[in-house]
Amino acid sequence: MESRGRAGDPMPLTPDQRRRRDRIELVIRLAAPGLNLVLAAGERLSRIVDPGARDQPAAGTDGADGRPSAGDRRGTTGR
Repeated sequence: MESRGRAGDPMPLTPDQRRRRDRIELVIRLAAPGLNLVLAAGERLSRIVDPGARDQPAAGTDGADGRPSAGDRRGTTGR
């Protein structure tokens, strides 16, 4: 006898749920190449606008380990 409904086992999808999931996955598959182009264009544009940005540490960090610098008080509630 097969046990159904155990904790951790996913509920079986209804045919309607399967169709909806398949449609959503299809839209994602069709949109992925276009979204990849948008990301690539944005990366190139950011390199054109500020070519040295990859060599600079992120704003608000000391650059060594990515932690906030001593003078950066953003996110603290103390005065």
